[in-house]
Amino acid sequence: MEEVLRKYIPERAASSCMELIRTNEVHLKIVNERVTRHGDYRRLADGKHLITVNATLNKYRFLITLIHEIAHLVAFKKYGRHIKPHGVEWKKTFQYLMLPFIRPEIFPSKLLPLLAKHFRNPKASSSTDAMLSVALQQFDEQQEKKTYVFELPIGSIFKIYNGKLFKKGNKRVKRYECIELNTGKMYLFQPNAVVELINS
Repeated sequence: MEEVLRKYIPERAASSCMELIRTNEVHLKIVNERVTRHGDYRRLADGKHLITVNATLNKYRFLITLIHEIAHLVAFKKYGRHIKPHGVEWKKTFQYLMLPFIRPEIFPSKLLPLLAKHFRNPKASSSTDAMLSVALQQFDEQQEKKTYVFELPIGSIFKIYNGKLFKKGNKRVKRYECIELNTGKMYLFQPNAVVELINS
């Protein structure tokens, strides 16, 4: 298993990750890309712990996602099943588990300040931290030019992964109001949402 894991995460993180996987009796499954999530954790009917992580993630995002999901398992074991999935208990657990990995032998130096900031109060997904998400995308294998919602002029028409068309509106506090053209419904988009510009 460690040999397989080494293909997906930074070399210096492999033995520590394997220790976490063994200690917590994780059944790790590396799966094809899912657009809506990077990974997930489930306790199976037989009591086993299944964690799935997308194979397509770059090694830094893969590591963050793996530790994120292990933190769910550890938090549920420690605090019980009635805690919020991304509540205080999970945040503390995620911070604690991630801390040994946030160092220059594992992450590039330009990511370290962004990771330090993110882990002061980790979000339900690293994708909702726009600055960290854009920085992590620099390490994706497919380096085709990406277009982000925050780059588009107001009034632009864009398409998302499922083919739906939207018109970009004003920025609220952190996210952009966008109208789905088919239904007229308003949705809020993270600034770092990757989209395809149709016309501006």
